[in-house]
Amino acid sequence: MSNKKEIRIALIGTGLMGRTHSNGYKRIGDFFPELEYRPVLKAVCSRNEEKVRAFAEQWGYESIETDWRKIIERDDIDAIDICTPNDTHAEIAIAAAAAGKMILCEKPLARTLEEAKTMVDAIEKAGVKNTVWYNYRRVPAVTLAKQIVDSGKLGRIFHYRANFLQDWTINPDVPQGGAATWRLDVDAAGSGVTGDLLAHCIDTAMWINGGIKDVSAVTETFIKERVHSASGEVKKVGIDDACIFHCHFDNGSLGLFESTRYARGHKALYTFEINGEHASIRWDLHDLNRLEFFDHSDESIVRGWRSILVTDSDQPYMKRWWIPGTSIGYEHSFIHQAADFFESLQTDEPCRPTFKDAYETQKVCEAVLDSAASKSWKDTNVVWEG
Repeated sequence: MSNKKEIRIALIGTGLMGRTHSNGYKRIGDFFPELEYRPVLKAVCSRNEEKVRAFAEQWGYESIETDWRKIIERDDIDAIDICTPNDTHAEIAIAAAAAGKMILCEKPLARTLEEAKTMVDAIEKAGVKNTVWYNYRRVPAVTLAKQIVDSGKLGRIFHYRANFLQDWTINPDVPQGGAATWRLDVDAAGSGVTGDLLAHCIDTAMWINGGIKDVSAVTETFIKERVHSASGEVKKVGIDDACIFHCHFDNGSLGLFESTRYARGHKALYTFEINGEHASIRWDLHDLNRLEFFDHSDESIVRGWRSILVTDSDQPYMKRWWIPGTSIGYEHSFIHQAADFFESLQTDEPCRPTFKDAYETQKVCEAVLDSAASKSWKDTNVVWEG
């Protein structure tokens, strides 16, 4: 019989992120066997009883609820995992913190900076463990990129550029609102690509390259009106379909970021490149096990971009998996974050990014939207620790 300490998980939300998180919890016991804590899939919650019951059966949750408030009230729950649309994050997190529950929350932290601040205040008052699922930090090649930058191999950083391109909303018949397309409803999402896609880019960028000091942005909503799935009425679209911004980092480097859902042919093209005094690195989600590296100190006759296949056991996270040369996938980033969260319970260290770290990312997102609206530079007031 296992003598591991149980952490009883309640998942709220059964969409894509609910699946990725559930898979993460189910796999960490197999691949991180030394962890002192063990997740128990105690309950899952969604408003549709038929769907939540099917989800529970598929993923192995012991019980179901259709009201998240009942989840919070239960004494047999230790941790709340929030996988709901953005408009519910704050209310659920604040209630969970008041009840003394640990909280794992999907990104972005909230719809607005004001909402995010109430969540941070609630967490700090309650003193509960917390993390936000900015999962791309846990892709081994991305973690290796941070290690290379931290080592000083790149020297002084001059440029950080990133993009996140999709094409799924080009059709004007795609509705806004509802379970499938709430990300197009400003009341549910708060913003469009800025909070959904650029938030990932911003978190990764500040984790690797430090705080973003100020921004200048432009946004566009290409389709101005869409049918709302709840009412059937044609309503104004309030989210940004595309955003481009440039910025200054605290270390003096320049940043350039672009995101859109109108890049025909791109489903999830997330890339970043960092140019330093001595070397450069770049990464592409479509080839997520590879990190490209250019070192100017190489002899001129062999100098050029090299491709590093991140699969060896001495590279981040990879000792947990297979033999060198064999790859892992997108889902493993969630397994890694779940494992890191459970390890943080042992070490009593924060599992970054915390709510406070995600609040700093929210500052940048808000400054980007404010800049685009006012057509002016905006300070972010970021204090980066994460």
